Amino acid sequence: MDKRPIVVFGAKKMAALVAYCLQHDSEHQVVAFTVDRQFMGSDSMEGLPIVAFEDLLTQYPPSGFRMIHAIGYWRINGVRKEKYLKTKQMGYEHINYVSSAAKVWPNVSLGDNVIVFEHSVVQPFCRVGSNTIIRSSAHISHHSTVGDHVFIGAGVVGGGSCRVGDQVFVGVGSVMRDGIRMHERSFLGAGALLVSDTEADAVYVGNPARKTGKSSLEVT
Repeated sequence: MDKRPIVVFGAKKMAALVAYCLQHDSEHQVVAFTVDRQFMGSDSMEGLPIVAFEDLLTQYPPSGFRMIHAIGYWRINGVRKEKYLKTKQMGYEHINYVSSAAKVWPNVSLGDNVIVFEHSVVQPFCRVGSNTIIRSSAHISHHSTVGDHVFIGAGVVGGGSCRVGDQVFVGVGSVMRDGIRMHERSFLGAGALLVSDTEADAVYVGNPARKTGKSSLEVT
């Protein structure tokens, strides 16, 4: 196993949660957080240093450290996408965190920088892309595809053979009928029931889910 310690990108509650999970439910050692200098409200969090992202290469170089990005869905997951791609370019390897209390079947394909929280299920024949977060108790049914830079909220249920495009947001407790396609950067609100395909960049709410007049960038 690669023993290089982990730097967590982020300095808010999601980053603290992921760091705690890694420390108590994995063999990884978290040694620091990082965030852009302009967003540093402190120089430490949870007893660990916060280093300015602009100084990351000199203080925690990729030869000695690996990373995980633990920021939410701001700008329809665009901020997490931007920082993930930047650190890949800088030479950092990204780890996955899959809770020991989650069930991800052996033939599931996972990218890197994937986070799967407790009691989630990813069934056989699924693919989950890189830089994607699956919150607690979500259910991704068989033969489904989840793209890159996606955020799946807690308690989401997706039927079989769903296709979730890049940068999609799926809200807490929402349901996707089997075979649904969510196009890139679409947004499904909390508790919604999606029974037809979405359009890219659109927002859907309600039961059954209906398209609103807003774009996903306006609500994130």
